[in-house]
Amino acid sequence: MTAVIYNFDRSHENCNENDRTDETERLFSALGRYTSAELLELLYVGEEPGFFELMRAIFALSDDNRLILQNFLESAASRRMTVAIDREGRCILAPETSPA
Repeated sequence: MTAVIYNFDRSHENCNENDRTDETERLFSALGRYTSAELLELLYVGEEPGFFELMRAIFALSDDNRLILQNFLESAASRRMTVAIDREGRCILAPETSPA
């Protein structure tokens, strides 16, 4: 698996012409693979506070743990969820219980 890390250095002082060409080709390639709606959705979601930190944390999980999380979230898509941090600092995701 290859991870792409976001480059926060936006200065082009250390960037040669080949690097800029590679970045441009990569962006044009993405434009061809995604619809306008998908690209706008990515832009919108990417501007949410903490988005990149969340994505880095997810991709830092092992493949097995990421698959477990993905399966859990997919199965919970139609249910409301609660999130809590316990005393040991663990993040607990659980289906929201309905009042009886």
